[in-house]
Amino acid sequence: MKTSLKIGILFISGLAVASCGNGKNEAAQQAAMANQVKEYKVLELQPRSTTLNTEYPASMQGQQNIEIRPRIDGYVEKIYVDEGAVVKAGQPLFKINAPQYEQDVRTAVASIKSAEAQLSTAKLAVNKVKPLVEKDIISKYELETAQYTYESAQATLAQAKAALVNAQTNLGYTLVTSPVNGVVGSIPFRLGSLVSSTTTDPLTTVSSIGNVYAYFAMNEKVLLEFTKQDPSVSLDKKLERMPKVNLVLSDGTIYSEQGKIETVNGLINTATGSANIRAKFPNQKGIIRSGSSATVRIPKALKDVILIPQSATFELQDKRFVVVVGKDGVTKSTAVTVMANTSGNFFVADSGVKAGDIIVLEGVATIKDGSKIKANPENPETVYKD
Repeated sequence: MKTSLKIGILFISGLAVASCGNGKNEAAQQAAMANQVKEYKVLELQPRSTTLNTEYPASMQGQQNIEIRPRIDGYVEKIYVDEGAVVKAGQPLFKINAPQYEQDVRTAVASIKSAEAQLSTAKLAVNKVKPLVEKDIISKYELETAQYTYESAQATLAQAKAALVNAQTNLGYTLVTSPVNGVVGSIPFRLGSLVSSTTTDPLTTVSSIGNVYAYFAMNEKVLLEFTKQDPSVSLDKKLERMPKVNLVLSDGTIYSEQGKIETVNGLINTATGSANIRAKFPNQKGIIRSGSSATVRIPKALKDVILIPQSATFELQDKRFVVVVGKDGVTKSTAVTVMANTSGNFFVADSGVKAGDIIVLEGVATIKDGSKIKANPENPETVYKD
């Protein structure tokens, strides 16, 4: 029994010694890991040039949206085009059946012939009376009367010709043509529909899309900053100096043609606190249709600014921070302020960092202040290649 008890005590003691030895080894390993300096990719900040884009939702309108209305009363006899068709100026759109205008033309032609006959008769009378007056056979009164009759016949002929022109004009209105190059809108009327100049709805609308306008709203504050720039220069001159703008179509693609901001509405909308702006874009291929939606992108070139990769920042209590590495390799979290607009995947720094500062590029949220790291400098051109 005594021998067994001794063996048990020796076994337990051995386990205790082994356990203590293992604990010391783990503590040593943890201490070694804590003292190990981690390597992080870093970037030295230098001034660079970039372009910031400000985007505004816009509605597109044709340069001209012309309502096609009948000038006469009648029935729709023919419709030469369909909705959405591209038409040229002068191309027939509708034929209106109005036979009364054809009758007016025939009546006017007959009136002219009658007036011409009366004029010929009056001229003969003048020619007959004139030599008799010269021989004092009849009085001058007879000649004057004949001449007045002749002049009256001339006036009657002129009126008949004017009536013919008017009748032909009205007859011409029975063929409705497109006044501009453009795209046909909806056609609410069908064959046989009765139309007149007082009809509420137009026959259709033709949108001239050789050029299109993008209408968008600019915040009053932004507009005020723009107008305050260089007070000695007029608003028109400032608009001329503005860079060309781009258009992002509804499918997310960039429109191939650049546009120009032309006008700024003089009134601020009290409900929205913004002013309407109009930009003009060429549209010779007819890609953009009136009424479509798009986004106007206005570029702003910046020189010698500090660009910070978004991945090199983290947010804490509504503030944005970067991790700056000192010459001794010790880190420090530094608050920075950045512009609202971003340049791709980069922030434009307003304050907090300067040229020559070295910042950590990744894993910044896990680095504690005062940590010593091994800096692995990245090539700026590789970082900013996008």
